[in-house]
Amino acid sequence: MTGLLSSQLIDSALSHCKPPKHIYIGYSGGVDSHVLLHLCAAHPKFKPLITAVYVHHGLQVAADAWAQHCQKTASLLGIPCQVLRVDAKPRLGESPEEAARNARYSAFNSLMTSDDVLLVAQHRDDQLETVLLQLLRGGGLRGLSAMPENTALGLGRLLRPLLNIAKPAIDAYAQTHGLSWVEDPSNQSHDYDRNYLRNAILPLLKQRWPACDKTVARSARHCADAQVLISAVSEQLFLQVFNNDDQTLAISQLAVYPVHEQALIIRHWFQHLKLKMPSQAFVARVQSEILSARPDSDPIVSRQHYAVRRYRDKLYCWPSLVAAQFEAQIWPAGQLLLTLSNQKALAWVPSSTGINRSLWQESTITVCARQGGEKIRLLGRRGRHTLKKLFQEADIPTWERETLPLIYIDGQLAAVADLWISADFYSEEVDNCLTLRIQSSLQS
Repeated sequence: MTGLLSSQLIDSALSHCKPPKHIYIGYSGGVDSHVLLHLCAAHPKFKPLITAVYVHHGLQVAADAWAQHCQKTASLLGIPCQVLRVDAKPRLGESPEEAARNARYSAFNSLMTSDDVLLVAQHRDDQLETVLLQLLRGGGLRGLSAMPENTALGLGRLLRPLLNIAKPAIDAYAQTHGLSWVEDPSNQSHDYDRNYLRNAILPLLKQRWPACDKTVARSARHCADAQVLISAVSEQLFLQVFNNDDQTLAISQLAVYPVHEQALIIRHWFQHLKLKMPSQAFVARVQSEILSARPDSDPIVSRQHYAVRRYRDKLYCWPSLVAAQFEAQIWPAGQLLLTLSNQKALAWVPSSTGINRSLWQESTITVCARQGGEKIRLLGRRGRHTLKKLFQEADIPTWERETLPLIYIDGQLAAVADLWISADFYSEEVDNCLTLRIQSSLQS
């Protein structure tokens, strides 16, 4: 049974990507990841590239002891071990399992550079559990495809070399080679869905269908193949209605498609925006409450962290927790970046056109939210124009306008976010001007 587990398995997995510069191995101290680490450490070609990584979730009293076990075991195998501490507390709407998984992969992602590889030890029983969980939650093809053997992770690749290996083969290998590992007591708790399946349901299924791990894994591959085709079709449909400049969908073009194709496009949109896939009910609400609404209405369909709404002929996905207003602030002299209270930051960057940098540094810079009635004179246009008129011309939705910072120089409106600079302050002077940029405060 252990014959399937050899260094050839690692060769095969790594043959599907570029030669790695660094190989990280997700090592929890459990039997599965210990077997993977042992296999890799026995490979003379790849051993010098390997680092074991233990993610310290801080959720168990024994976590510190497990970290020490991982470091000691890796050292005995001649492998360096890195411990990454993470905050795995669930956020609003996250289950404990989801929070731990997100924290873990975020930590792994932080290590990855171009052509790096992460190996993790999920096996065929893990795949079976994933398919069943997705089925019980009403997952679609993407969910039923379960875990891929090879996928992107940040700038590198995530590989699962053991995904087609049966769990008994892994346990037999560990026994044959006299490996020692830690046991997480929470694995016996039925509070977690995956544990309940593993401990209470799968043994019964395997009594009746001994090969169910293999057959369900095959079904997952069928679903993955079908999902590839659907994704290709969705991409073609999506590009016909997507506005890249503002990341919106054109409603009039979207409305031409049948309802089921609209749903494909909307889901593909969420994937493009790197958002959690919406439920079938959420997509149906977008179709019935927003796409079918009057053009002059402002319907909203909200989730925990974002809302879908329309403005003119465009469908927007907008953070639902963004604060509409923020307190006025003085931008300290010499400071490149100013963090706003609505999770945005405002930065200035050197330029040869824009606001004169010497004037900026010598003046009092105030940043505040729009109050209403403001006017600005723009280069190449006669007279002064209300911001309301300019916002309308630029197709900026009403809800977004209140989040755009206004920049005053000595009490005079000099710029509106990174959209416009007042002609009264516009300058062209090589290496002595600046322009403004808005970014997420998380990047600051």
